[in-house]
Amino acid sequence: MYGLPDYASLSLRRRLRKRRPARLTCPLARVSRIVNRIIVAYCWLIALLVSGCASTPAEYRDPRDPWESYNRGVTRFNDSFDETVYTPVARAYKKVTPEFVDRGISNFFGNQLDIMSALNNLLQLKLENAATDVGRVVINSTVGLLGLIDWATPMDFPKHREDFGQTLGYWGVAPGPYFVWPILGPRTVRDSFGLVVDWYSTPVAYLDSKAWRWGLAILYGVDVRADLLSAGEVLKQAALDPYIFTRDAYLQKRRFDIYDGNPPPEEWESDAELEDLYKDDIDPANPE
Repeated sequence: MYGLPDYASLSLRRRLRKRRPARLTCPLARVSRIVNRIIVAYCWLIALLVSGCASTPAEYRDPRDPWESYNRGVTRFNDSFDETVYTPVARAYKKVTPEFVDRGISNFFGNQLDIMSALNNLLQLKLENAATDVGRVVINSTVGLLGLIDWATPMDFPKHREDFGQTLGYWGVAPGPYFVWPILGPRTVRDSFGLVVDWYSTPVAYLDSKAWRWGLAILYGVDVRADLLSAGEVLKQAALDPYIFTRDAYLQKRRFDIYDGNPPPEEWESDAELEDLYKDDIDPANPE
């Protein structure tokens, strides 16, 4: 009868719907979803970690680190994340990845960073270094198969690693306070702004697939952490206070990089501040 549904057609459509194959998804999409959930869970815990921080006495505060209580809390969070997630994944990656594959992955990401370095050398008017970096990118992106093989280094095209934080420092922007990011680790306020620009200086940031962007970013992080496994163990064993050691090493390294290995002497706000710093080492009988 006109107007009544065709039950045979409905039945056929239901059977076809049941037989329809599941939609295929990129494996990197699944990985990125899992990692996103882990990061969200850890970020919810960071407030608890920070709220339990004891404030640092004023006489022991470093003027470069006014947010030390917060930074120490985030550092504890990062250490926990590193021990439970980051390090086990890096060790598994190192164990199952052949050495030549690991080297190729490191070279691929190094080629991305060479593009960033070329742009920042140009912004700093270091034209010779910028030209060398461009040469590295051209050679490794072509005969080096998109950077998987580093042919430029043995051809006497050295790396000149530069980032936008260094560019800002080169043009006189102050570093600002020391700041520790969840997962990303230590930065300064200046370097935090530079980090955003650095991300958009690499071709990976412009991939259409969000899964591939996240997947490659995660792979880069795991590859870097795998290369630093031994360094992490040395830090835990050698430093009495790993937080202070990491902070001072980071700030000194950034200062060294910005001044191309020849930083000027540290400038103290006043002689009184210098005297307070070393007051325990001054002999009252011989203050000179």
